[in-house]
Order: sequence, then C-alpha cells, then structure tokens
Amino acid sequence: MSLAVASACSLVALSAHAQQGGPDAAVAVPAAAESAAGAPTTGGDQIPEVKVTATRYSTSLLKTPLAVSAFNQEQLSRKGATSLKDLTGEIPNVVIESTGLDSAVQITIRGITSTNFTETGDPAVGFHVDGMYSPRPQGAQALMFDIEQVEVLRGPQGTLFGRNSTGGSVNVISAKPDFGGNYGKAEIDIGNYRKKQVTVVQNVKVNDQLALRGTFMKVKRDGYANQMRDLSEANAPQLGWVPDGLPDVDQRFNKVIGKDKFYTNQDQWAARLSAAYKVNSDVMLRAAYEHFQDDGAGGASFRDCDATAGTRYTCAPGTGKWDLLVNVPGQVDMQIRTLRTGLSWTINPTTTFDYTFQVADQKRSEITDDDMGMQHNAPFQIDGAYPNTPDGNWGRWPLTDSFHRTLSSRYVSTVHEAQLKQNVGNLQYVAGLFWMHERNRIDYEQTHTIQKPYGDVGSVLYNQPNRQVDAKAVFAQADWKFMPTWTGTLGARYSSDSKEDKGGKVYGANWKGDPAYYNGLFSQGTPGTPGFRVHNGTDLTDAMGGSVAAYRLYGAPTSNDHKETWKKVTWRVGLQKQMTPNQMAYASVSTGYKAGGFADKSDSCNYHLCADGKPGVVTFMPYGPEQVTNYELGYKGKFLDNTLSLSATAFFMKYKDMQLTGTYFVNQIIPDNGLPCPADQPKCDVYESWRTINVGKVDIPGLELEWDWRPWRGARLGGGFAYINTEVNDFREFSDDYQCDVRTELGLPPCPSAYTGDDKALLGRRLYNIDGNHLPNTPKYQVNLNFSQEFTLANGYRITPYIKVNWRDKAYFDLRNSDFAHIGRYQKAYAMGDVSARLDAPSDKWHAEVYVRNVANSHAALNRESVNGGFMKAHYVEPRMFGLRIGAEY
Repeated sequence: MSLAVASACSLVALSAHAQQGGPDAAVAVPAAAESAAGAPTTGGDQIPEVKVTATRYSTSLLKTPLAVSAFNQEQLSRKGATSLKDLTGEIPNVVIESTGLDSAVQITIRGITSTNFTETGDPAVGFHVDGMYSPRPQGAQALMFDIEQVEVLRGPQGTLFGRNSTGGSVNVISAKPDFGGNYGKAEIDIGNYRKKQVTVVQNVKVNDQLALRGTFMKVKRDGYANQMRDLSEANAPQLGWVPDGLPDVDQRFNKVIGKDKFYTNQDQWAARLSAAYKVNSDVMLRAAYEHFQDDGAGGASFRDCDATAGTRYTCAPGTGKWDLLVNVPGQVDMQIRTLRTGLSWTINPTTTFDYTFQVADQKRSEITDDDMGMQHNAPFQIDGAYPNTPDGNWGRWPLTDSFHRTLSSRYVSTVHEAQLKQNVGNLQYVAGLFWMHERNRIDYEQTHTIQKPYGDVGSVLYNQPNRQVDAKAVFAQADWKFMPTWTGTLGARYSSDSKEDKGGKVYGANWKGDPAYYNGLFSQGTPGTPGFRVHNGTDLTDAMGGSVAAYRLYGAPTSNDHKETWKKVTWRVGLQKQMTPNQMAYASVSTGYKAGGFADKSDSCNYHLCADGKPGVVTFMPYGPEQVTNYELGYKGKFLDNTLSLSATAFFMKYKDMQLTGTYFVNQIIPDNGLPCPADQPKCDVYESWRTINVGKVDIPGLELEWDWRPWRGARLGGGFAYINTEVNDFREFSDDYQCDVRTELGLPPCPSAYTGDDKALLGRRLYNIDGNHLPNTPKYQVNLNFSQEFTLANGYRITPYIKVNWRDKAYFDLRNSDFAHIGRYQKAYAMGDVSARLDAPSDKWHAEVYVRNVANSHAALNRESVNGGFMKAHYVEPRMFGLRIGAEY
C-alpha cells in the first residue's frame, strides 16, 4: 500500500508543473491509451475530450472521480475485438477470459471474480448494456459491434450500478440513431483459419422527429484445434481388458465434421435495430431490439506438454500443442434476444427524469466433451481389473469418458430502472429505483459413460423448470460543490435480493454406475458370471439419457423447492479537488456486495449415517453474501500543452466472506462397512460436495497508472501500468490435497498429513496455511504499451503503422499458489504483441488495414490444471491471427 500511496502523491506533486488548458479542457480516455491511430490528426495533436457515464451523468473523464477506462468502436476494431474477452490485458488489473463453461465470460477486476457460472451463481462484475443490468454472464459473450463506447469501472460500484458489482462494472454503450442525416458504413475482415467477418451500419433520418439505425455483424472462423476422432479401446489384457476391434468410448455423437465445426471455432452473428423519437423538445423516446446467435463449438483446453517434459507423464511423441482427441464434438446453440426501451424527460433546465425497461430472452443448448481424450490412463497408471466380479472393481481403468450437455435452457429477465436527476444550486443528485426479475429453466445432464464399479453409466439430470431471481433496490447519490474547487459525494443503496427454486428435481446419479441408464435397451449381464460384458461405445443409443423420460428406471427424483433472501445497504463517500482546470484529485470510500445463494437439495451425510450415528438431514448448502470495502485515492491531469494525459489510482480493498466454489467438506460420516478408514483412504468417512462456501478475508492494495501522449504531430504513445498484491487471510480450513502421490514421486513438497483432531469441520483435510497467498489469476504487475505514427502522403492518403505490447507478470491459478515443477498451476511472466498498418483515403471514404495479433505466437496459459495424475492441461491464449480489413463509408 505504501508504494501505491507514495506513487499517487508524487504524481499530485508533479501536477504543479503541468501545462494548463482552457476551462473546458478534458482528458482523453487514459485507460484506452490509444485512439484509432488511422483517424486524421486534428486539433494540433491535443488530447480530445472524452465523456463517460460512470456517475450516471455524462461527465468529462477529467472530472469523474472513479477509476474508469473507455474504448470506442475504432479502438475495438483496431484491437480485433469482437467480444469483451478480447480486451484482456488492455486495462490495468482487469483479466477477461472465456471459460468454456456454459458459454460464459469470466471477468476478474482487482482480483475479484466468480467461479460459479451455472444458473445458481452470480458474477462478481456487473455487466450492463446501455446502463441496463444483464444478469447472465453469457451476455458478455455477445458480439460488440457499432459501439459508441465500452466503459470499465474498477472497484465496487455498490451505489449507482449496484447488483453483483463487488469487483467493478462493465457498461457497453451502443451507438444511437442520430439526426445528422442518412449515412452508412461497411467493413469486411478476411483472416487466417478461414476467418470471414462482415459488419454493416446504416443510419436513417426519417424526419426531424424520428431517426433509425440498423446494424449487422457476422463472423465465422475455423477452429485452430487439431481435432481427431476418439475411437479408443480399453487395452490391458493382463488385467482382463482385451480389445475386440470396437471403440469403447461413447460413439453416439462421434461423427465426421470439418474444421469449421472444431472446438475453438467461431460462428456468430448479431443484429440490432434502434430508433429515436423526439416527442417534443423535452421528451425523447428510444427503443432497440437486438438479436445474437452463437452456433460455435465452444472452447477447449489442451495437453500441456511443456510442463510434463522429462517425466513419465510426458506427451507421446508427435503430440501437437493443439491436438484434441474427441468423441463428443462441441455444439452450441445460444440465442439472446433483447428489447430495450427508454424515456428521457427534461422537466425543466435543472431536472430530468429517465425510465428504462429491458426484457431479455436467452435460449441455450450445448454439448461438450469433458475429457477430450486427456483422461485415458497411461499403461503405467492402470491397475484396475476388468470388473467381472460380484463386487466390481474400484481401481484405475484404461479409459475415462465423460460429457455434459444442456439439453435446453431459457432465461427470461426483465429490468426496470427509473432515475431522477436534478441540479439545485451547488448540489446535483441522482435518485432511482431498480427492479430485476429473472425466471430460469434448465435441463442439464452430466454423464460418465464408463463408471465404477461395474463399468455401466453414471449420469445425472438436473431438471429445473422454475428458478427465480428477484432484486429490488432504491438508491441516491449527491455531489455538493461546497467550495469553488471542492466537491463532496455521498451515496447509498438499499438492496433486497431473493432466489427461489420451484419444482426442481434431480434424476439419476453420476458418482457411480447404474444399469437404469440403459433404459431397458442393453444388459451387461450379472457381474461375476461368464455372460457379463461391459458395454462398448456402439451399445449406447439416443434413447439412453437426454430426457426426463429416459430416467424412468431410476428411483424417485430429489425435489429442490427452496428460497433464500438477503438485504444489504451499500454506500459511497467521496471528496474531489479540482486543483486547476486541467487537474483533479479525489479520495473515496465505497462498498459493494454480492448476494448469497444455495445449491440443489442434498442429505447432510450423503445418505449415510452421520458420525453421531444419526441419519442426515435435508440441506441446500446455503452460502452468504460477499462484501468489499474500497479505499481509493486518484489523480487525473493533462500536461505539455494538453498533449499528455495521465491518471493514477491507488487503492486498498478489504474483501470479506469471499464466495469460493469447489469441492468442500459437508459432514463426517460412518463408512458403510463401519470400519476405520485405511491409510490410503483417509477421507473415506468425510462427505465432500461441489458447493459454494464463504471463506476468509483478503487484503488488496494496488496502483494503476494510465497515460496517453502525443509527442509530435501524428504520433501517439499510450500505455498503462498496474500493481496489485492480493493477500489471503483467515482460511484455516484450506486443504492442500493436490496430487499428493505425484508430488511424492517427483520429489516435490509433500501434502500435509490428514487432520484427525476434534474439530469435525476439519476432519480429513490436509491443512495448509495460505495466509499471504495471492488470489488466482491476479498478476502482481502488468504493463501495456502502444505506439502509432500517422504519415500523410503527397496525394492526401494517410498511412498509420501501429504496434502494441502487453506484458503480464507471473500469475497463479489456485489459492495454494502451487508453483511446483511439472504440475504447477501457474503461468510465468510473458508478453504478447500486435502490429498493424492502416491506409486511409483522402476523403475518409474507405480504409484498408493489415494486422497481426499475437505476432510472436506466444503459447501462454490462461488456466492450468492436472487432468489425470501428473498429466497436465491448459487453456491457452489464441495462436497468431492475421488478416486484412477493408471498410468504406457512404
């Protein structure tokens, strides 16, 4: 924290030497740290003014006392950004990545994120479109096209943006119809991996009262994965697994497909039609309908051959870094239709009233191969015999085969927000009401097609016909200019959140095999008899699984009816000093909160006897809200005759009751055999489950710098620097049981011994002190630099070369901060660069640009995990992408 504060204070001291502009001078968006370099240079290379809506007013960034970054459409195009995830590395202390889970985007701001992307979870960073809250993390996957501006607010936004904004908030502001006339533009983008992208925009002024705007974007690209069909057979004759020429992994979905359908492809389109209608000089009506369609295959992780080199877990000779072995090709069908309407009424020169309404309808189905051939055991790992015995076999078998699919889902949400804004002398305020209601339904299936102990199928179907989320809030924030250069801010928000599951049911079980899955269409025979046979991949049919009816032979489903509610007040206090017309400093304290939740119904002892000899009780494993308090100092200023803008933010955040999703302790149980646990199974009397818990406290100090400098005519040098030092505390129940056997084999630090004391909440855990460890996916340092130079040619054409480099420090992917050799879950420091060159016609009627993204073809991991013992997998940045963009305006 001392480094952050000292740096901020030194910047304020330097401001005394700044060149001052006029009274309306403003700073450009420093976080973007670049504008469309190919645009013509105007205004003597001075920094133009940028407006942001972070305070719910349209204000100059220079006078906005928040850490906010903004990008316009030209900047997004220059970066090749088609969705929010393409902005990762561009904003200090912000990491954005596609999870591959439920088509969601994971946004981490200042170390705060969410790891539950299901219908039961909530994001930790609020996502908004035109200021309207979007409750589903899949919404951030939608194509960004014809955008006026993307604003990223760092730090809790619990007052004005409210719901689920503990880490910050993202607001995508679409371009609006204007009354300037009829015009349009179009752009095509042709790239490697057979990329084809087209964007069309048309603005129409119908008359002086009505204007329309239509936009369309479509992008298709082959997958860069080298995807091969998985036809694996179990092959361990010495243990009874004898190949017979037929694949043993599921073949129901394993058809021949082209590269355009491979994992990591892109196949999306989106369209928007918007209208603006001037009722009179005081009342404006707006409406927009948007349709987004994703028909891609989804993302993928790949074998991490570099990590395991030199061990017996090394990749097979000839394994490529993008190789996949797949028997369940990915398929996504996601449609998001959204209608947004708004009314803006200027009641008098000092008072306005705004009302906005949004209804969003998201339908989604998908199927994903969970193992992608990476969980098949190597010969040295196989120790489980063919399970033709009365008791089966619980050893390690040759093959693992699993997939999940969303059979169907629909998320319908409505959002209402009303705001009253008024200026009264030196006081301005905004007050509002917010109501969001979402009704979800989903049929989601998880299937292990070769499950122990007998090799039949383990499968579970979550049938949730009516899961509802309701959020209401009232908020107000006022700014009082109590002295000519001093402004005080005070705001508060009261939130009431509820979640309810009606009629939810869970069918089947996937933690063990059950012949009921075969739906009477196949029989293994009796284990321990000559006629017994584990099914092969061709024995499974479409009538097995995939619907509630197909689970008819299982027992009665578990019912999930439940409801929880939470209420919270969040607030903001701030002080702002306008030191000169071109320089501002501020201090603030703000809070944020994210509602709690619950899981599906379960037995507290997993249908065993609890340690006290009594049966378990019904539990929904509820968890509470998480909270954050942010202390922030900021400075924004312009120097050198308004050719350099600079901003600095120092912060210290207290993060409490962090929501963590994973496999955690539920209860101590009595094993079925009633005997003590053997030495190799120390947790046989512990019931753990995938759930969300509240844990510990985290201190988060940091510093963020952003600059934009035009040192000479036509040149632009932008960049940013981030420092953050997250520190976890008070997580006493953390268990370090990551790959204990492999760590022993490789001579790495061993796992701690299992706890056997009196605290039953800790039983079986390998307790490890992680006090002082860093939050996942939070590099300590980040730097981004970009430079462009516009050259004007004799014939009036302009050419602008551009280069960008992003550097990211070492980052961990787990709370253990496991930087072990070979099986570590981290990414060492790395850099990535982009280059491009753009040609603009003299009249700006057309332009052409060649580009290369990830010019050095860096192979850096965004996540890394053990996939099977000492074998590792990773989700990597995209490989080198290059292409040509050509656009025209008319």
